[in-house]
Parts: sequence; structure tokens; C-alpha cells
Amino acid sequence: MLNETFADRLKYAMERRGIKQVDLIRTASERGIKLGKSHVSQYVSGKTVPRAEIIRFLADALDVGEGWLDGSEEPRPEAAPGAGWQYAENKLSGGGNMREFKKSSKLDNVLYDVRGPVVDEAMRMEEAGTRILKLNIGNPAPFGFCTPDEVIYDMRQQLTECEGYSPAKGLFAARKAIMQYAQLKNIPNVSIGDIYTGNGVSELINICMSALLDEGSEILIPSPDYPLWTACATLAGGTAVHYVCDEEAEWYPDLDDIKKKITDKTKAIVIINPNNPTGALYPKELLLQIVEIARKHQLIIFSDEIYDRLVMDGEQHISIASLAPDLFCVTFSGLSKSHMIAGFRIGWMILSGNKDIAKDYIEGLNMLSNMRLCSNVPAQSIVQTALGGYQSVNSYIVPGGRIYEQREYIYRALTDIPGITAVKPKAAFYIFPKIDIQKFHITDDEKFALDLLKEKKILIVHGGGFNWKQPDHFRVVYLPRIEVLEDAAEKLADFFGRYHQH
Repeated sequence: MLNETFADRLKYAMERRGIKQVDLIRTASERGIKLGKSHVSQYVSGKTVPRAEIIRFLADALDVGEGWLDGSEEPRPEAAPGAGWQYAENKLSGGGNMREFKKSSKLDNVLYDVRGPVVDEAMRMEEAGTRILKLNIGNPAPFGFCTPDEVIYDMRQQLTECEGYSPAKGLFAARKAIMQYAQLKNIPNVSIGDIYTGNGVSELINICMSALLDEGSEILIPSPDYPLWTACATLAGGTAVHYVCDEEAEWYPDLDDIKKKITDKTKAIVIINPNNPTGALYPKELLLQIVEIARKHQLIIFSDEIYDRLVMDGEQHISIASLAPDLFCVTFSGLSKSHMIAGFRIGWMILSGNKDIAKDYIEGLNMLSNMRLCSNVPAQSIVQTALGGYQSVNSYIVPGGRIYEQREYIYRALTDIPGITAVKPKAAFYIFPKIDIQKFHITDDEKFALDLLKEKKILIVHGGGFNWKQPDHFRVVYLPRIEVLEDAAEKLADFFGRYHQH
């Protein structure tokens, strides 16, 4: 692999076209792009790498491929030294009819900005030596949340027994423990055969959408949502129809909006409870109303409950499947968040209720489950220990516990900033504050997230990343310790004190 840097490619392209730094600055000015002499000098010297829109401008001004310039389209590792320059020669001269490979059109409408363009920019900044505070992803381990000792011990003891494939649905002991957990949650009509383990809930969501949706099929998904749901539905060929969750009503689903958006093409409804990104927890009365809508229109209920053990304020989580024994339900959960082992990749789904109406669909689930052979076997080996042992998460979610106290702090700190309001979350470890877009003249929330990243070195996810249509929200992960959150809140207050989007 060639060791070409961005600076190397930039300098070569400038020399090849006979363009000087001052020419780039002048062209940028003519196009209304802010590009100073110091910026270009840093790019040429290799001190920094520009953000995506500047790379796009430079590629256009220098008449080279954007992918070649940013390094994402490199020659094959076995290419001879200098092949990178030859590639540039071909791009610059228009010679060499090179075949270009493009992504599938199935990805055209797929969004996953939890890891997206703003995150890409953060990675470039880190590679240039900038330290970034990552408040964009619910990853407990980097913030000092440790896996329970007995979980680590038991995995070590069983590693030599986990070298081969497990059954496609998972180890018997793991599924038995999950089945018993389902019984504690009052989920009806569940046997061992109704439990599927996965490489996190993410893999199982993908399997469920792929097995269900055809071209023209519709599925109801909340807005804001966890964007993987919409992405997987879109990739499967279906249409994600977003129903609104109402910020004025504790972020609960708007039942009237749900009813209005059901058509004869609607196959299912997704609920995320506890909710990501809002931290909302749905009461029994609301869940019963959703069940009634699903019953009337004969919909499958998919319930994402990965945060069901991260509930605060003495509230109780209720599985919607426990209220719908006559409907076909699929309930998702796992250990990534409750046991702080996101990297182990162990989640599960539980089929319950009226499975007779979904025999053919279940056959499809089995087919796709078999095709990927099995989920992570070492991670499966500790499900029984994790679900049956001491629940260390309980100490985090009560007064004095880290997650509880960090929630209390971040809620106060954010709502103390003029122009920022928020609904206090009851579960998970996210808050989804609202921005007064008139006050800050915000029309592009992704630009807001980029501006915050560049100025304050804080990485968040803008509301649009969760399929929220207005540019007036962002999600903060409040996993860092309070002293870190204090520093972040101070920087956010300073940023909003002066920010106006142009």
C-alpha cells in the first residue's frame, strides 16, 4: 500500500495543473467558500486535512476525483510505486478509460448519521492530532463503565468450548435464560424455538426487515427513530413511514398520526421503548392503545427494548408483547447496554403471541438466520451468567449512581443555556434537546453539528440523523463522568452564546 498523504496528492494535483495556493483562495472566494491562506498552507504542509465540503471544492477546482483526493479510492495494495500518481494522471488528463465502481442504488435513500459525515470529519481531525469528546454514540466502555467481573470470568472459563459454530439460533443455555427472562416480562407463548440470538440487536433488525418487506411494503417507524430501523427497512425494499413522537407529550407516539398513516400496504409497526434518542418510557395505557391499533389493522409489532433495564425514577418498563397475546410480536433486547459489553455483540429477539399467522414469515427468519451460521458464540456463553447474576446496572440508575446523576446534571446544564429546552429522559442514557432555530438562525442541523465539532471539538448527532424533519434537535450521550460533562456544557454554553448560522 502506498504511503501517500492528502498533502502529497494535493501538491501533485496543484503542480500538474499549474495552480498555486493563491489561485485556490481566489477561486474559493469567487464561489463564496471561506478558505484562507493559512488553511491552504496547513493542507499543503500536511498539518491538517480539510472537511468534506472543502475536499469537494478542491477536487472540483483541480479537476481530480474527490475519492482519489481524500484517499478513499486508492490503487490496489500490489500496485507498483507511483501507481497513485498514474491514477491521478488518468483523472487529470481524461485518459485511460478506467472502470468506476459505484455503490448500489439500494443505498441511495439509506441514512445512518450516528456514524456519518460529521463522524468522518471527527476522524480526520483525530488523525491530525485533535482530541474529540465523543457524545455521539452509546458506547459505555470508553467512559469507564466496566463489564461485571463474573461475566468476564465465565467467558474466559468457556472460551475453549466456543471454538465451533453454535446452532443458528444460539446455544441452548443462552436461549433458555432468555426464555426465562421473557417469562419474567410476562411475554406470552414463548418456547426455546422462539428465541434467536444475534450479533447485537442490529443484525436481528436487518434479518427481520429483509424477511418481511417487499417492494411497496410499508412499515411504521417512529420519528425520531434509531436510524438503523429506517435504513434496514429501506435496504429490504420497503418504505419506512414515519409517525411522529410528540415532544409536548413526553415524546410519546402520536396515536392520531399513527392512524392517519396506516394503509393497505402497512405490514407492521415499530416501537422503541425505552426510546433512543429521547429517553422516553411508555406507560401501560399508551401501549394498550398501540396494541389496539395494531389489532384493528392486523399489524406485526416490533418492539426494540434494548434499554429495558436502564429505567430511572422508580418507573417500570412494560413489554408491549405482554399486552398482546393475540397478535404476532417480535421483542428485541440484549446485553450491550445493561451489562456494558457493547463490543461483545450479543442481542436477541423473542417471537411471541399468535405465531400461526406468521408461519411463512418465520420460515424466512429461519432461512436468513441459518445463512449467517450463528451469532458470536463466546458472547452467547455468558448470557446465562449475565441475566441470572448480580445486576450491577441497578446501582447506576438510582440517586447517587452514575447514570442517574449524570442525567440530572446534563438536563440542568442544557436547559440553563438560553435557547435550549429539553424533556427530561426517564430511561437509557440519551437526551434530545431542542434548539430555538429562530434565535440561532439554524436552517441546516448537520452544518450546526459540524460547526460545533470544528469550534469546540465536541461530537454530537444532529436531529436529522434520527429521521427528525426539522433542524431543531440534537442528541447528547451523557455517559461521561460529571467533570467531563461540566467541561462540555461550558463549551456548549459558550458556543450557543455566539452562534448564528449563515
